[in-house]
Amino acid sequence: MTRLTTGQADLDLVLGGGLEPGSVVVVSGPPGAGKTILAQQLCFAMAGPEHKAVYYTTLSEPHSKLVEHLRDFTFFSPERLGPEVEYVHLGDLLCDSGTNDLAPVVDEVIRKAFDDQPAVVVIDSMKVLRDFVSDHDLRMSLYDLTSKVAHSGTVLMLLGEYTADETQTCAEFTLADGIVQLSYRSREPIDRRGLRVVKMRGTSHVQGTHTVHISRDGVQVYPRIESLLLEEHRPERGRIPTGIEGLDALLGGGIPHSDATLVLGPSGVGKTIASIQFIGEGLAHGERCLYISFQDSAEELIAMAGRLGCDFNAARADGRLEISHVPVGNLDLDGVAAVARHHLAEGGTARIVIDSLAEMAHTAREAERFPAYLRSLLGLVRSAGASLWVTSETRTIGPMDEPLAGLMFLFHNVIQIRYIEHCAEIGRAVNILKMRNSGHDYALYGYHVSGTGVAVGDRIEKVTGMLGWSALRDCPSGGEL
Repeated sequence: MTRLTTGQADLDLVLGGGLEPGSVVVVSGPPGAGKTILAQQLCFAMAGPEHKAVYYTTLSEPHSKLVEHLRDFTFFSPERLGPEVEYVHLGDLLCDSGTNDLAPVVDEVIRKAFDDQPAVVVIDSMKVLRDFVSDHDLRMSLYDLTSKVAHSGTVLMLLGEYTADETQTCAEFTLADGIVQLSYRSREPIDRRGLRVVKMRGTSHVQGTHTVHISRDGVQVYPRIESLLLEEHRPERGRIPTGIEGLDALLGGGIPHSDATLVLGPSGVGKTIASIQFIGEGLAHGERCLYISFQDSAEELIAMAGRLGCDFNAARADGRLEISHVPVGNLDLDGVAAVARHHLAEGGTARIVIDSLAEMAHTAREAERFPAYLRSLLGLVRSAGASLWVTSETRTIGPMDEPLAGLMFLFHNVIQIRYIEHCAEIGRAVNILKMRNSGHDYALYGYHVSGTGVAVGDRIEKVTGMLGWSALRDCPSGGEL
Protein backbone atom coordinates (compact mmCIF):
# COMPACT_ATOMS: atom_id res chain seq x y z
CA MET A 1 0.00 0.00 0.00
CA THR A 2 1.26 3.48 -0.91
CA ARG A 3 2.02 5.51 2.20
CA LEU A 4 2.40 9.23 2.69
CA THR A 5 5.90 10.34 3.60
CA THR A 6 6.41 12.51 6.64
CA GLY A 7 9.24 14.33 4.86
CA GLN A 8 11.77 12.70 7.18
CA ALA A 9 13.30 9.41 6.07
CA ASP A 10 14.14 8.21 9.58
CA LEU A 11 10.64 8.93 10.89
CA ASP A 12 9.17 7.07 7.90
CA LEU A 13 11.46 4.16 8.78
CA VAL A 14 10.26 4.12 12.40
CA LEU A 15 6.60 4.30 11.30
CA GLY A 16 7.02 1.36 8.95
CA GLY A 17 7.07 3.34 5.73
CA GLY A 18 5.14 6.52 6.49
CA LEU A 19 1.44 7.19 7.20
CA GLU A 20 -1.40 5.29 5.61
CA PRO A 21 -4.05 7.44 3.83
CA GLY A 22 -7.33 7.36 5.75
CA SER A 23 -5.71 6.32 9.03
CA VAL A 24 -6.28 7.80 12.46
CA VAL A 25 -3.12 8.46 14.47
CA VAL A 26 -3.05 9.60 18.11
CA VAL A 27 0.05 11.52 19.21
CA SER A 28 0.32 11.72 22.98
CA GLY A 29 2.91 13.13 25.34
CA PRO A 30 3.58 15.55 28.19
CA PRO A 31 4.11 19.30 27.75
CA GLY A 32 7.41 20.04 26.01
CA ALA A 33 7.69 16.65 24.31
CA GLY A 34 7.23 18.18 20.84
CA LYS A 35 3.66 17.22 19.86
CA THR A 36 2.64 20.57 18.38
CA ILE A 37 5.95 21.16 16.57
CA LEU A 38 5.88 17.65 15.10
CA ALA A 39 2.26 17.97 13.94
CA GLN A 40 2.87 21.35 12.28
CA GLN A 41 6.09 20.10 10.71
CA LEU A 42 4.15 17.17 9.20
CA CYS A 43 1.55 19.58 7.86
CA PHE A 44 4.18 21.55 5.95
CA ALA A 45 5.88 18.34 4.78
CA MET A 46 2.74 16.52 3.58
CA ALA A 47 0.77 19.45 2.15
CA GLY A 48 0.99 20.55 -1.47
CA PRO A 49 -0.91 22.37 -4.22
CA GLU A 50 -3.25 19.41 -4.76
CA HIS A 51 -3.81 18.31 -1.15
CA LYS A 52 -3.52 20.83 1.64
CA ALA A 53 -3.11 20.31 5.39
CA VAL A 54 -5.70 21.53 7.92
CA TYR A 55 -4.69 22.28 11.48
CA TYR A 56 -7.63 22.55 13.91
CA THR A 57 -7.12 24.12 17.32
CA THR A 58 -9.61 23.73 20.16
CA LEU A 59 -9.01 25.87 23.24
CA SER A 60 -5.28 26.41 22.77
CA GLU A 61 -3.15 29.48 22.06
CA PRO A 62 -4.21 31.90 19.27
CA HIS A 63 -3.15 31.11 15.71
CA SER A 64 -1.07 34.27 15.54
CA LYS A 65 1.01 32.99 18.44
CA LEU A 66 1.32 29.50 16.91
CA VAL A 67 2.57 30.94 13.64
CA GLU A 68 4.95 33.35 15.38
CA HIS A 69 6.59 30.40 17.16
CA LEU A 70 7.15 28.70 13.78
CA ARG A 71 9.11 31.49 12.14
CA ASP A 72 12.52 30.28 13.29
CA PHE A 73 12.00 26.76 11.90
CA THR A 74 13.43 25.97 8.47
CA PHE A 75 10.31 23.98 7.45
CA PHE A 76 8.06 27.05 7.85
CA SER A 77 7.01 28.90 4.68
CA PRO A 78 4.69 31.87 5.35
CA GLU A 79 3.56 32.00 1.72
CA ARG A 80 2.06 28.52 2.10
CA LEU A 81 -0.27 29.60 4.91
CA GLY A 82 -3.82 29.48 3.61
CA PRO A 83 -3.39 27.86 0.17
CA GLU A 84 -1.56 24.77 1.45
CA VAL A 85 -1.57 24.88 5.26
CA GLU A 86 -4.76 26.17 6.82
CA TYR A 87 -5.35 26.90 10.51
CA VAL A 88 -8.96 26.67 11.76
CA HIS A 89 -10.18 27.47 15.29
CA LEU A 90 -12.86 25.13 16.68
CA GLY A 91 -13.37 27.03 19.92
CA ASP A 92 -16.36 28.98 18.65
CA LEU A 93 -18.15 25.80 17.56
CA LEU A 94 -17.57 24.29 20.99
CA CYS A 95 -18.71 27.33 22.92
CA ASP A 96 -21.69 28.15 20.69
CA SER A 97 -23.23 24.67 20.64
CA GLY A 98 -24.56 25.14 24.18
CA THR A 99 -25.79 21.54 24.29
CA ASN A 100 -22.63 19.68 25.23
CA ASP A 101 -22.71 18.26 21.72
CA LEU A 102 -19.71 17.59 19.50
CA ALA A 103 -21.83 17.27 16.36
CA PRO A 104 -20.86 20.73 15.01
CA VAL A 105 -17.18 19.92 15.43
CA VAL A 106 -17.50 16.47 13.86
CA ASP A 107 -19.53 17.86 10.95
CA GLU A 108 -16.93 20.58 10.32
CA VAL A 109 -14.00 18.15 10.20
CA ILE A 110 -15.88 15.66 7.99
CA ARG A 111 -16.99 18.41 5.62
CA LYS A 112 -13.45 19.72 5.29
CA ALA A 113 -12.08 16.22 4.71
CA PHE A 114 -14.42 15.55 1.77
CA ASP A 115 -14.61 19.07 0.30
CA ASP A 116 -10.87 19.87 0.33
CA GLN A 117 -9.48 16.31 0.45
CA PRO A 118 -6.48 17.36 2.56
CA ALA A 119 -3.49 15.08 2.98
CA VAL A 120 -3.60 15.48 6.75
CA VAL A 121 -5.98 16.94 9.33
CA VAL A 122 -4.75 17.69 12.85
CA ILE A 123 -6.93 18.32 15.93
CA ASP A 124 -4.93 19.97 18.72
CA SER A 125 -5.92 19.17 21.40
CA MET A 126 -8.31 16.23 21.17
CA LYS A 127 -8.21 15.67 24.90
CA VAL A 128 -9.82 19.07 25.53
CA LEU A 129 -13.04 17.77 23.93
CA ARG A 130 -13.46 15.47 26.92
CA ASP A 131 -14.41 18.55 28.97
CA PHE A 132 -17.56 19.07 26.87
CA VAL A 133 -19.23 15.64 26.67
CA SER A 134 -19.52 12.34 28.53
CA ASP A 135 -17.30 9.37 27.74
CA HIS A 136 -20.17 7.66 25.93
CA ASP A 137 -20.99 10.68 23.77
CA LEU A 138 -17.31 11.23 23.02
CA ARG A 139 -16.90 7.62 21.93
CA MET A 140 -19.92 7.85 19.60
CA SER A 141 -18.70 11.16 18.15
CA LEU A 142 -15.21 9.75 17.62
CA TYR A 143 -16.57 6.65 15.92
CA ASP A 144 -18.63 8.80 13.57
CA LEU A 145 -15.65 11.07 12.87
CA THR A 146 -13.00 8.40 12.31
CA SER A 147 -15.16 6.07 10.22
CA LYS A 148 -16.23 8.82 7.82
CA VAL A 149 -12.88 10.58 7.53
CA ALA A 150 -11.26 7.21 6.69
CA HIS A 151 -13.23 7.14 3.40
CA SER A 152 -11.78 10.51 2.39
CA GLY A 153 -8.18 9.22 2.36
CA THR A 154 -7.13 11.92 4.82
CA VAL A 155 -4.73 11.16 7.67
CA LEU A 156 -6.48 12.29 10.86
CA MET A 157 -4.02 13.15 13.63
CA LEU A 158 -5.29 13.63 17.19
CA LEU A 159 -3.01 15.34 19.72
CA GLY A 160 -3.33 15.29 23.49
CA GLU A 161 -1.53 15.28 26.85
CA TYR A 162 -2.72 11.85 27.96
CA THR A 163 -1.52 10.02 31.04
CA ALA A 164 -0.34 6.42 30.93
CA ASP A 165 -3.65 5.22 32.38
CA GLU A 166 -5.66 7.21 29.84
CA THR A 167 -3.80 5.58 26.95
CA GLN A 168 -5.19 2.24 28.16
CA THR A 169 -8.83 3.30 28.53
CA CYS A 170 -9.69 6.33 26.39
CA ALA A 171 -11.72 5.79 23.22
CA GLU A 172 -9.20 7.73 21.12
CA PHE A 173 -6.67 4.93 21.53
CA THR A 174 -9.03 2.01 20.92
CA LEU A 175 -10.28 3.56 17.67
CA ALA A 176 -6.85 4.66 16.43
CA ASP A 177 -4.94 2.92 13.66
CA GLY A 178 -1.70 4.31 15.04
CA ILE A 179 -0.47 5.43 18.46
CA VAL A 180 2.70 7.52 18.78
CA GLN A 181 3.93 8.40 22.25
CA LEU A 182 6.36 11.26 22.79
CA SER A 183 8.31 11.48 26.03
CA TYR A 184 10.31 14.09 27.91
CA ARG A 185 12.84 13.31 30.62
CA SER A 186 14.92 15.80 32.59
CA ARG A 187 18.60 14.89 32.64
CA GLU A 188 21.85 16.79 32.93
CA PRO A 189 23.58 18.18 30.96
CA ILE A 190 20.71 18.13 28.44
CA ASP A 191 17.15 16.83 28.67
CA ARG A 192 16.06 13.81 26.69
CA ARG A 193 13.10 13.46 24.35
CA GLY A 194 11.90 10.21 22.81
CA LEU A 195 9.35 8.74 20.39
CA ARG A 196 7.78 5.29 20.60
CA VAL A 197 5.32 3.76 18.12
CA VAL A 198 2.97 1.72 20.27
CA LYS A 199 0.69 0.73 17.42
CA MET A 200 0.62 1.14 13.64
CA ARG A 201 -1.84 -1.15 11.87
CA GLY A 202 -0.65 -2.88 8.74
CA THR A 203 3.04 -2.08 9.24
CA SER A 204 6.16 -3.56 10.73
CA HIS A 205 7.14 -0.41 12.59
CA VAL A 206 10.48 -0.16 14.39
CA GLN A 207 10.05 -0.92 18.07
CA GLY A 208 11.70 0.77 21.03
CA THR A 209 12.04 4.36 22.19
CA HIS A 210 13.82 6.45 19.56
CA THR A 211 15.75 9.62 20.32
CA VAL A 212 14.14 12.95 19.40
CA HIS A 213 15.99 16.23 18.98
CA ILE A 214 14.30 19.58 18.41
CA SER A 215 16.36 22.12 16.47
CA ARG A 216 15.81 24.81 13.85
CA ASP A 217 14.98 21.99 11.43
CA GLY A 218 12.13 20.89 13.69
CA VAL A 219 11.66 17.48 15.24
CA GLN A 220 14.38 15.05 14.17
CA VAL A 221 13.94 11.34 14.97
CA TYR A 222 16.94 9.04 15.35
CA PRO A 223 15.96 5.35 15.15
CA ARG A 224 17.15 3.04 17.89
CA ILE A 225 19.87 1.05 16.15
CA GLU A 226 19.28 -2.13 18.19
CA SER A 227 15.78 -2.35 16.68
CA LEU A 228 16.97 -2.27 13.07
CA LEU A 229 17.39 -5.53 11.19
CA LEU A 230 20.81 -5.69 9.57
CA GLU A 231 21.75 -7.79 6.58
CA GLU A 232 24.31 -10.52 7.00
CA HIS A 233 27.68 -9.60 5.53
CA ARG A 234 30.50 -11.78 4.30
CA PRO A 235 33.71 -9.80 4.77
CA GLU A 236 36.07 -9.49 1.87
CA ARG A 237 39.38 -11.26 2.14
CA GLY A 238 42.62 -9.39 2.38
CA ARG A 239 44.02 -6.70 4.64
CA ILE A 240 44.14 -2.94 4.67
CA PRO A 241 47.15 -0.82 5.68
CA THR A 242 46.88 1.31 8.83
CA GLY A 243 49.14 4.11 7.65
CA ILE A 244 51.23 3.78 10.84
CA GLU A 245 54.89 2.92 10.22
CA GLY A 246 55.79 -0.50 11.61
CA LEU A 247 52.31 -1.40 12.86
CA ASP A 248 51.17 -3.47 9.89
CA ALA A 249 54.07 -5.86 10.44
CA LEU A 250 52.89 -6.49 14.01
CA LEU A 251 49.37 -7.11 12.71
CA GLY A 252 50.48 -9.77 10.27
CA GLY A 253 50.19 -7.54 7.22
CA GLY A 254 47.56 -5.00 8.26
CA ILE A 255 43.99 -5.09 9.54
CA PRO A 256 41.69 -7.72 8.03
CA HIS A 257 39.13 -6.13 5.72
CA SER A 258 35.82 -5.04 7.36
CA ASP A 259 37.10 -5.68 10.88
CA ALA A 260 36.47 -3.58 13.98
CA THR A 261 39.67 -2.45 15.70
CA LEU A 262 39.88 -1.04 19.23
CA VAL A 263 42.84 1.18 20.18
CA LEU A 264 43.28 1.46 23.96
CA GLY A 265 45.45 4.11 25.59
CA PRO A 266 45.63 6.95 28.12
CA SER A 267 45.27 10.63 27.30
CA GLY A 268 48.10 12.08 25.21
CA VAL A 269 49.60 8.75 24.20
CA GLY A 270 48.91 9.27 20.47
CA LYS A 271 45.51 7.67 19.76
CA THR A 272 44.09 10.63 17.81
CA ILE A 273 47.22 11.02 15.70
CA ALA A 274 47.05 7.31 14.89
CA SER A 275 43.39 7.75 13.93
CA ILE A 276 44.28 10.62 11.60
CA GLN A 277 46.96 8.51 9.94
CA PHE A 278 44.49 5.63 9.55
CA ILE A 279 42.06 7.94 7.74
CA GLY A 280 44.88 9.58 5.78
CA GLU A 281 45.97 6.16 4.50
CA GLY A 282 42.46 5.47 3.27
CA LEU A 283 42.27 8.84 1.51
CA ALA A 284 45.61 8.16 -0.16
CA HIS A 285 44.06 5.02 -1.65
CA GLY A 286 41.01 6.93 -2.90
CA GLU A 287 38.69 5.59 -0.19
CA ARG A 288 35.70 7.39 1.27
CA CYS A 289 36.05 7.96 5.03
CA LEU A 290 34.13 9.19 8.08
CA TYR A 291 35.68 10.62 11.24
CA ILE A 292 33.41 10.97 14.32
CA SER A 293 34.97 13.05 17.10
CA PHE A 294 33.64 14.04 20.53
CA GLN A 295 36.46 16.38 21.58
CA ASP A 296 38.36 17.77 18.59
CA SER A 297 36.38 19.95 16.20
CA ALA A 298 36.63 19.58 12.43
CA GLU A 299 38.92 22.61 12.24
CA GLU A 300 41.25 21.16 14.92
CA LEU A 301 41.42 17.80 13.16
CA ILE A 302 42.11 19.44 9.81
CA ALA A 303 44.94 21.45 11.37
CA MET A 304 46.46 18.35 13.04
CA ALA A 305 46.19 16.39 9.81
CA GLY A 306 47.84 19.21 7.90
CA ARG A 307 50.86 19.11 10.21
CA LEU A 308 51.13 15.39 9.46
CA GLY A 309 50.98 15.96 5.72
CA CYS A 310 47.32 14.90 5.25
CA ASP A 311 45.06 17.34 3.37
CA PHE A 312 41.73 16.73 5.11
CA ASN A 313 40.36 20.01 3.78
CA ALA A 314 40.65 18.95 0.15
CA ALA A 315 39.19 15.53 0.97
CA ARG A 316 36.15 17.17 2.60
CA ALA A 317 35.70 19.45 -0.38
CA ASP A 318 35.56 16.61 -2.90
CA GLY A 319 33.30 14.43 -0.72
CA ARG A 320 35.83 11.75 0.21
CA LEU A 321 35.88 12.70 3.90
CA GLU A 322 33.19 13.69 6.34
CA ILE A 323 34.09 14.93 9.81
CA SER A 324 31.27 14.81 12.33
CA HIS A 325 32.04 16.66 15.56
CA VAL A 326 29.56 15.81 18.31
CA PRO A 327 30.12 18.03 21.39
CA VAL A 328 30.11 16.01 24.59
CA GLY A 329 27.14 18.01 25.91
CA ASN A 330 25.05 16.90 22.90
CA LEU A 331 26.32 13.35 22.74
CA ASP A 332 23.55 10.86 22.14
CA LEU A 333 23.92 7.20 21.19
CA ASP A 334 21.23 7.21 18.51
CA GLY A 335 22.53 10.46 17.04
CA VAL A 336 26.02 8.98 16.63
CA ALA A 337 24.59 5.81 15.07
CA ALA A 338 22.53 7.92 12.66
CA VAL A 339 25.66 9.73 11.43
CA ALA A 340 27.33 6.42 10.62
CA ARG A 341 24.17 4.85 9.17
CA HIS A 342 23.45 7.72 6.76
CA HIS A 343 27.07 7.92 5.64
CA LEU A 344 27.17 4.17 4.99
CA ALA A 345 23.82 4.28 3.17
CA GLU A 346 25.30 6.67 0.62
CA GLY A 347 27.68 3.88 -0.37
CA GLY A 348 31.41 3.54 -0.85
CA THR A 349 32.52 4.24 2.73
CA ALA A 350 35.61 2.18 3.50
CA ARG A 351 36.89 3.54 6.84
CA ILE A 352 35.21 4.95 9.94
CA VAL A 353 36.90 6.34 13.06
CA ILE A 354 35.12 6.92 16.38
CA ASP A 355 37.21 8.89 18.87
CA SER A 356 36.57 7.88 21.63
CA LEU A 357 34.30 5.05 22.77
CA ALA A 358 34.86 5.17 26.54
CA GLU A 359 33.95 8.85 26.49
CA MET A 360 30.85 8.02 24.50
CA ALA A 361 29.76 5.30 26.93
CA HIS A 362 30.36 7.48 30.00
CA THR A 363 28.67 10.62 28.69
CA ALA A 364 25.61 8.87 27.25
CA ARG A 365 24.91 7.33 30.69
CA GLU A 366 23.01 4.36 29.31
CA ALA A 367 25.05 1.57 30.87
CA GLU A 368 22.37 -1.10 30.63
CA ARG A 369 21.72 -0.39 26.99
CA PHE A 370 25.32 0.11 25.87
CA PRO A 371 26.37 -3.54 25.24
CA ALA A 372 23.44 -4.16 22.85
CA TYR A 373 23.99 -0.75 21.26
CA LEU A 374 27.69 -1.37 20.67
CA ARG A 375 27.02 -4.80 19.18
CA SER A 376 24.48 -3.25 16.77
CA LEU A 377 26.77 -0.36 15.84
CA LEU A 378 29.63 -2.70 15.00
CA GLY A 379 27.24 -4.93 13.07
CA LEU A 380 26.01 -1.93 11.09
CA VAL A 381 29.53 -1.00 9.99
CA ARG A 382 30.52 -4.57 9.17
CA SER A 383 27.34 -5.21 7.20
CA ALA A 384 28.26 -2.26 4.98
CA GLY A 385 31.73 -3.71 4.35
CA ALA A 386 33.54 -0.84 6.08
CA SER A 387 36.48 -1.03 8.51
CA LEU A 388 36.00 0.54 11.93
CA TRP A 389 38.80 2.09 14.03
CA VAL A 390 37.71 3.01 17.57
CA THR A 391 39.75 4.63 20.32
CA SER A 392 39.06 4.26 24.03
CA GLU A 393 40.57 6.04 27.02
CA THR A 394 42.39 4.17 29.81
CA ARG A 395 43.89 5.41 33.09
CA THR A 396 46.86 7.74 32.60
CA ILE A 397 48.69 7.10 35.88
CA GLY A 398 48.96 3.70 37.53
CA PRO A 399 48.12 0.18 36.36
CA MET A 400 46.07 -0.15 33.19
CA ASP A 401 42.33 -0.46 33.67
CA GLU A 402 39.81 -2.05 31.31
CA PRO A 403 37.30 0.64 30.32
CA LEU A 404 35.15 -1.72 28.25
CA ALA A 405 35.09 -4.64 30.65
CA GLY A 406 33.10 -7.49 29.18
CA LEU A 407 32.75 -5.81 25.77
CA MET A 408 36.18 -6.18 24.16
CA PHE A 409 35.11 -9.52 22.69
CA LEU A 410 33.04 -7.52 20.20
CA PHE A 411 36.21 -6.19 18.57
CA HIS A 412 38.21 -8.49 16.33
CA ASN A 413 41.43 -6.53 16.91
CA VAL A 414 42.64 -4.79 20.07
CA ILE A 415 45.75 -2.57 20.07
CA GLN A 416 47.12 -1.27 23.37
CA ILE A 417 49.29 1.83 23.76
CA ARG A 418 50.72 2.66 27.19
CA TYR A 419 53.18 4.91 28.94
CA ILE A 420 56.33 3.18 30.19
CA GLU A 421 58.93 4.20 32.77
CA HIS A 422 62.38 4.04 31.23
CA CYS A 423 65.01 5.05 33.77
CA ALA A 424 64.25 8.75 34.40
CA GLU A 425 62.09 9.23 31.30
CA ILE A 426 58.52 8.46 30.27
CA GLY A 427 58.20 6.67 26.96
CA ARG A 428 55.40 4.94 25.07
CA ALA A 429 54.92 1.30 24.20
CA VAL A 430 52.52 -0.61 21.95
CA ASN A 431 51.44 -4.22 21.73
CA ILE A 432 48.74 -6.22 19.96
CA LEU A 433 46.42 -7.68 22.60
CA LYS A 434 44.20 -9.59 20.23
CA MET A 435 43.47 -10.45 16.60
CA ARG A 436 40.67 -12.87 15.89
CA ASN A 437 41.46 -15.69 13.47
CA SER A 438 44.75 -14.07 12.56
CA GLY A 439 48.37 -14.38 13.54
CA HIS A 440 50.10 -11.35 15.06
CA ASP A 441 53.19 -10.30 16.98
CA TYR A 442 52.91 -10.82 20.75
CA ALA A 443 55.85 -8.65 21.86
CA LEU A 444 55.98 -5.12 23.22
CA TYR A 445 57.46 -2.37 21.02
CA GLY A 446 58.40 1.24 21.41
CA TYR A 447 55.84 3.76 20.15
CA HIS A 448 57.13 7.15 19.04
CA VAL A 449 55.22 10.41 18.52
CA SER A 450 56.92 13.09 16.42
CA GLY A 451 56.08 15.99 14.16
CA THR A 452 55.46 13.58 11.28
CA GLY A 453 53.09 11.29 13.20
CA VAL A 454 53.33 8.08 15.20
CA ALA A 455 55.49 5.05 14.42
CA VAL A 456 56.39 1.70 15.95
CA GLY A 457 59.96 1.42 17.23
CA ASP A 458 62.21 -1.42 18.36
CA ARG A 459 61.16 -4.42 20.36
CA ILE A 460 61.43 -4.04 24.15
CA GLU A 461 63.01 -7.20 25.51
CA LYS A 462 62.52 -7.06 29.29
CA VAL A 463 59.49 -5.38 30.84
CA THR A 464 57.59 -5.71 34.12
CA GLY A 465 53.90 -4.98 34.64
CA MET A 466 52.85 -6.27 31.21
CA LEU A 467 49.37 -7.25 32.38
CA GLY A 468 48.79 -4.12 34.39
CA TRP A 469 49.52 -5.49 37.88
CA SER A 470 51.97 -2.64 38.33
CA ALA A 471 53.24 0.34 36.38
CA LEU A 472 54.84 -0.67 33.09
CA ARG A 473 58.64 -0.49 33.54
CA ASP A 474 61.51 -1.10 31.21
CA CYS A 475 64.10 -3.20 33.14
CA PRO A 476 67.63 -1.79 33.34
CA SER A 477 68.91 -4.54 31.08
CA GLY A 478 65.98 -4.24 28.66
CA GLY A 479 65.93 -2.84 25.14
CA GLU A 480 65.98 0.85 24.33
CA LEU A 481 62.78 2.77 23.62
